[in-house]
Amino acid sequence: MSQPLDILGGISAEQFLSEYWQKKPLLVRAAMPEIVGLLEPEDVKQLALEDHVTARLIQQHAAQQWQVKNAPLQPKDFKKLAAHWTLLVQAVDHFSLDLAALWQKFDFLPQWRRDDIMVSYAPKGGSVGQHFDFYDVFLVQSYGHRRWQLGQMCDEHSAFLADQPIKLLPDMNVYFDEILAPGDLLYVPPGLSHHGVAEDDCLTCSFGFRMPNPANLLDRVSDHFADNNSLKNPFVDLTRRPSQQSGAIEAAEIAFLKAQLIEKIQHSTDFDAVLASLMSEPNFPDHIPEADELTVDDLAQLLNTGFQIQREPASRLLYLPTANPAKFYANGEALYIDAEQAPILQRLADGACLDFDDQFLCPELDCWLDLINDAVLTLLEPQVHPSI
Repeated sequence: MSQPLDILGGISAEQFLSEYWQKKPLLVRAAMPEIVGLLEPEDVKQLALEDHVTARLIQQHAAQQWQVKNAPLQPKDFKKLAAHWTLLVQAVDHFSLDLAALWQKFDFLPQWRRDDIMVSYAPKGGSVGQHFDFYDVFLVQSYGHRRWQLGQMCDEHSAFLADQPIKLLPDMNVYFDEILAPGDLLYVPPGLSHHGVAEDDCLTCSFGFRMPNPANLLDRVSDHFADNNSLKNPFVDLTRRPSQQSGAIEAAEIAFLKAQLIEKIQHSTDFDAVLASLMSEPNFPDHIPEADELTVDDLAQLLNTGFQIQREPASRLLYLPTANPAKFYANGEALYIDAEQAPILQRLADGACLDFDDQFLCPELDCWLDLINDAVLTLLEPQVHPSI
């Protein structure tokens, strides 16, 4: 029997996935006390002014009149604000190792589903209006208090308010109305309408989980298969029917071609590579730091000195465990990893932070050099855990 998880209010991952995931919300009080005090409102405002940071400043001038300013933001943008406003900053986990470490609380979900941790800052009354998302999100209060209302399920056919810069719902059938305090968590499944309003100066961290959409996946499969010479030969025509209407494409012929195409995809190992490559692409490549160009001698001097090594938060590192050794993908590219290196890299891909010691001599230290210099992995100084 699986263990109860504090992050889920004492229920198991299996129960959550069976009863709540993509079905209904879950409120857990004091689910993540570790997040309290990690960020201050001024930290988030300052981060929003940095280069390469994706941020939005949303102001509500009247009941149904909204204004959005996208990054780059300037200090002057925070002067003469409307009475109610909200600052949204994407991928804050790429700038705070402490915040990024909290992803481990959600290890019962695959890492390839992770999107980023968005932080919302708002003074009293601030909101982004009634809306819904197409992805799963865990809303965790880290500072102050926010009132959340939940309503009806929505989809791509739901109506939105006209002439607004953001997609807002005209109304909600509210059945849930709660105030979240620091450390509280609210899981919101895709399509569920929700509305959050700041009760005071508050920060909410949104741990987002996404699935690839069919259009992107088909586009990638098409590009990849187009370069495969074995797939450039025509299908063998097995229909062999006499033509009754020579201008028609019969339903049976369409079904045959569709089945043949699906069969090619289903029995191609290339599909695994396409998916792994796509899901390992970073959403914010500009956030990947330019690492210092280290040499093997530099790495050798850091062994057994208290340094630690982990995945760079802005990078994505995934693997296909069905191969032996596992096949690794980082930031959209396949990696060529030897058998001795693979077990350790697999632990790092799973989120481990390891001591940089003699175990990394496998078989030679230089096999880690490119991963560190390409900022797939990052070295942490002894007892240093930088935040924003």
